[in-house]
Amino acid sequence: MLERTNAPASRPTKGEALRQQVYVELRRAIEQGTFAPGTRLPPSRAQALTLGVSRNTVLWALERLQAEGYVVARVGDGSYVSEHLSQWASKRSAPTPPALGASLSNRGRQLTHAVRHWNPPLQGALPFRIGAPEVASFPFALWDSLARQSTKAERVAQAQYLDPAGSPALRSAIAQWLWASRGIRCEAAQVVVCSGSQQAIDLIGRLLLDGGDEVVVEDPGYPGIQVSLAGHGAKVCPVPVDDEGLQVDQAAARWPQARMAVVTPTSQFPTGVRMSLQRRVALLDWANTQRAWVVEDDYDGEFQYGPHRLPALCSLPHAQRVLYVGTFSKTLHPGLRLGFVVVPHALAHAFAMARALTDRHAPGDTQATLTRFITEGHLLRHLRRMRELYPKRQQVLIDAVAQATQGRWQLRPSNQGMHLLHEMPADYPDQALSQRAQEAGLMLAPLSRYTMESKRRGWLLGYAGYDSTTLRMAVDRLGTLLQK
Repeated sequence: MLERTNAPASRPTKGEALRQQVYVELRRAIEQGTFAPGTRLPPSRAQALTLGVSRNTVLWALERLQAEGYVVARVGDGSYVSEHLSQWASKRSAPTPPALGASLSNRGRQLTHAVRHWNPPLQGALPFRIGAPEVASFPFALWDSLARQSTKAERVAQAQYLDPAGSPALRSAIAQWLWASRGIRCEAAQVVVCSGSQQAIDLIGRLLLDGGDEVVVEDPGYPGIQVSLAGHGAKVCPVPVDDEGLQVDQAAARWPQARMAVVTPTSQFPTGVRMSLQRRVALLDWANTQRAWVVEDDYDGEFQYGPHRLPALCSLPHAQRVLYVGTFSKTLHPGLRLGFVVVPHALAHAFAMARALTDRHAPGDTQATLTRFITEGHLLRHLRRMRELYPKRQQVLIDAVAQATQGRWQLRPSNQGMHLLHEMPADYPDQALSQRAQEAGLMLAPLSRYTMESKRRGWLLGYAGYDSTTLRMAVDRLGTLLQK
């Protein structure tokens, strides 16, 4: 007979029906072999008396077990554990299954291996984490107000399955914004809304590359791009970066079969240099001659602080083989999880369908709110505030670092981007200081983390997402570490 036990799992918990508890206990007893296949179960009255519940509660549990095939009821003879469970019982002591990794497909193992080289931080943004925008002063109240402007009919429509490429209104707003802000002429039909730039890179790798295809990447460069491409079976081909950006001549000479190049021309990640016009033209010539694709990752292209803003690469003539990737993670905030990719007309449908296979589409209400945020001029005003704020924070960082290090560290100011680079001689062991900084509550990324073959070393210091007081306190801690 099933006995009551003092184990927590056997006592009915608050808010959970007694009959569910009885069912769970009976099923567990059958699965663990307390009641073997073919065994006659105790009468329902006896079970109820033992467990201190009503007979109807036990009958409900038995009926459910019968419906699931665990129990067979024999008229006039009671309930029995199904004989069909005998094969299951014989395997109860089977060997432990192999580790999960051994069960992965070749593609799964390849992807798992690639991801080992990319460790995006999971904790909150601590100084000097790079890529973290100013979030505290984001106009959340305004955003909420815009969200409430949707009528009942609009909200009902937004709650349906939507176009995987994005809402027509948002795609149109993005296209108009790109023309005004980045000099990019495109139609709304060319814009595919994504869950951030990382999904855009994933779609590009899946749709435009075959296993073994060579892809040129910047070295140093962003590991998230390299890992995504490698996960699709591409051969990631590093090319050095100098003060003019990607060395296109080396890319052409070393990787003559390359099918794609991924670049960050407005503010090279992580060095922050701008790709010169000569290099831009050479890269477009290479792409058109090779019939290769160029992926322009304009991750923080909106943050240019000088009197003249550099237009996007794909705004140049003969840029028909450039795919432009943008994100609202930096211009607004990462929690929004919205970005986009601008593709040639011939590829737009394929990208939309591939996005549908991944996660169908972006949330409709968020798309509607972002559309209003752009078309009513709030994005422009927000970016103007950030373009005024970030250079001030950059200067606070430069001055504080120079003071805390007695001039040993002299950060070079930059007219673009959200972080600064303090570079050291080649092969300098930059990991040790980064580890000590982490223990002190700082996120000081070593330059070596973003290299493949390059021997360049140093540290990246993000400043955009931290107020002046936070930056000064963080620099003081950094200065203490350097003194040790």
